[in-house]
Amino acid sequence: MVVAELKNIGKIYGKGEASTEALRGIELKIEKGDFWAIIGPSGSGKSTLLNILGCIDIPTSGEYFLNGQLVNKFTNSQLSAARNETSFIFQYFALLNEYTVYENIMLPLNCRKISVREKKQLVNYYMKRLGIEGLSKKKPTQISGGQQQRVAIARALVTKPDIILADEPTGALDRKTGEEVMKILHEINAEGKTIVVVTHDMEEAKAAKKQFYIEDGDGRIKE
Repeated sequence: MVVAELKNIGKIYGKGEASTEALRGIELKIEKGDFWAIIGPSGSGKSTLLNILGCIDIPTSGEYFLNGQLVNKFTNSQLSAARNETSFIFQYFALLNEYTVYENIMLPLNCRKISVREKKQLVNYYMKRLGIEGLSKKKPTQISGGQQQRVAIARALVTKPDIILADEPTGALDRKTGEEVMKILHEINAEGKTIVVVTHDMEEAKAAKKQFYIEDGDGRIKE
């Protein structure tokens, strides 16, 4: 089952002489249960591609289908709903320091129309799943980088998204902690979740089921 498909995707920022072509002619098909690694040098367009997949950005040209629906034609409300079908994990965790671990994980559920009891059950389940149930009352500044990334992963999972998009999820971590985080992502993928990871780490990329190489806005599937 195809969950996301990019057809001849291009992205241009700015206008006229000040314009920058970030992506051109991108073709990519992501199926349910895939684990893709997007690799390439800095400034190649990797994060732009990830943002388009997550409906944070809209392509300038081409067509993007998410669960069979053409995203290019979405209204703002439809885009907002589409963003709920994907979840992001960021390099620097993107946690709110004024909130506790529990509150950070709860945040994406606050706009969901489910009972308070179900929300609490989901948060508690994923805290336990990620081994951070003992940190629920701590603030992000009181825990390690690896623990913060586990919180970020729990926050990404709690909405049960179709696709998890990770932008350099180990970039701010030491090697050992980074390996632990990637192990968690592979375990989640083995449970059926679709994952797309942007990485500079070739070992991480090789461990993914599929690799997509991008440079200067041009991309290709690595055989």
